[in-house]
Amino acid sequence: MNESDLIPLSGCRLLITGATGLIGSALVETLMRYACEGEYSVYAVGRNASRAKRLFSEYGKAANFHFLHCDITEDLPLETEFHYILHLAGGASPNVMTRTPVDVMKANITGTDKLLNYGRTHGMRRFLFVSSGEIYGEGDGRVFTESDSGYVDSMQPRSCYPSSKRAAETLCASYAAQYGVDVVVARPCHVYGSGFTENDNRAYAQFFRNVLAGEDIVLKSDGSQYRSWLYVEDCVRALLCILLKGKSGEAYNVADENACLTIRELAETIARAAGRKVVFDLPASGESSQATKITKAVFSTDKLRHLGWQPQYGISDAVLRILAQLSSAGN
Repeated sequence: MNESDLIPLSGCRLLITGATGLIGSALVETLMRYACEGEYSVYAVGRNASRAKRLFSEYGKAANFHFLHCDITEDLPLETEFHYILHLAGGASPNVMTRTPVDVMKANITGTDKLLNYGRTHGMRRFLFVSSGEIYGEGDGRVFTESDSGYVDSMQPRSCYPSSKRAAETLCASYAAQYGVDVVVARPCHVYGSGFTENDNRAYAQFFRNVLAGEDIVLKSDGSQYRSWLYVEDCVRALLCILLKGKSGEAYNVADENACLTIRELAETIARAAGRKVVFDLPASGESSQATKITKAVFSTDKLRHLGWQPQYGISDAVLRILAQLSSAGN
């Protein structure tokens, strides 16, 4: 990606929710890296002011950067017209889904509703909703295309995330139908990078914490779940591609079809790069787990590739980059 790719954003104001999360912070960093002063303005929204201060300290004096400390389930504390709203907020960590499933659903449904309504009454050109590959649920083993829909058990609290993402997608489509709002949807697979939060207990984050502490990686399952994975910098490029080139009213899978592997294979890749090994600590029979029950989640990216996007980092190179970034940051 270079400055010329972002020329369509010149003179625009962008609102980015979930700006202190893994993908959101990488998106803000990318936009600020390629923005000349005054070229476009970035308004980053987040609930964690102290984390935002750490992440965005170098932009504190930039005239085109603004941080808004607020909860997206509440009204935005300003009356600015945003040309683009990129909605990334939503608790993606399993422990958040387990502890506060109601909050997860509110962020995805109430938050999306408030942002869509704000945008349609404040001159918005396009709304990008960052959904999730979890909306597909449990399939039949085939690769998911954007028209597929698998099973989600609506009576399980862990379903707060995929169910509310599904509902929010329909809400986006409904705003398009009823009010003519220009909406595009991105469905990322399992995204990994160095910007995971302190409380993020997703598997890959725990793996990196293990090896950086000089420990072996401990698997709490047999690691047989099969997933599509994507490095966060490639994900950011995909989101911007969808924002600028995607067809209104369409959803796009975001994944690397050459980076499909099991949880165990991912753990082994990280352990090997750090000179560690993988050990198993399987829970007793019947012991509850925060993990999703989906056994296979692999996505077709034909639609996204037709927009001109392709991943730049293989999984081995990405793992080495993450280890270097985390080590230099002292994590």
